[in-house]
Amino acid sequence: MSEENRLEGKKVTENIWLCPDGVYRWTYNYDLLRNPTVMFTVWKVLGISLGAVVVLELIFKLFNGIDGAADLLGIGEPILILVGILLVLSLLGYIVVGIMYGWKYQVLFEMTEDYVSHIQMPKQFEKAQALGWLTAAAGAAAGSPGTMGIGMNAASRNSMTTELKNVAVLKVRPRRDTIHVDLKLDKNQVYAEAADFAFVEQFLKTHCPNAKIK
Repeated sequence: MSEENRLEGKKVTENIWLCPDGVYRWTYNYDLLRNPTVMFTVWKVLGISLGAVVVLELIFKLFNGIDGAADLLGIGEPILILVGILLVLSLLGYIVVGIMYGWKYQVLFEMTEDYVSHIQMPKQFEKAQALGWLTAAAGAAAGSPGTMGIGMNAASRNSMTTELKNVAVLKVRPRRDTIHVDLKLDKNQVYAEAADFAFVEQFLKTHCPNAKIK
């Protein structure tokens, strides 16, 4: 094996490397303005929460008796007000977070036959720095398997790992560079640029035996 391959692993697509420890790794520069996936996810969670509130309120009214259309309107009006408030607050929150991150943030992905990890890197890392870090860490992994993942997770701001055998649903959204990797009670998102997307999509479809593809 050449010195380059020993340190950097094997390049399988434009941005994805198969590192010496057998883990596929790549970085993705998430654009909060161009890709609204995070905002849609927030709205979906809010919608589910509001739906639960409406159902509970209807059950309560049914047990206590509904007095015609007035009671039903009485349920709907505060719910609509709450929806409006939450939409405004979520948009304001999205804007604040976007400004804090300069409307972009770096994500590192690790993927094997068993799991995929979504690791949000510190905002001070630009893409070139992130790729350099990846290469250096891959060299460390060549001498000590596992060192790379431990180091990156320790230096990252946030991370989430999903066991592929437990994935219930895969939602493929190539126009958003996004693959939703959903468990029954938890959700993850994998991002990949156009040049890498087909590889990641096929890998996940192959290694998520229990997932429904949407």
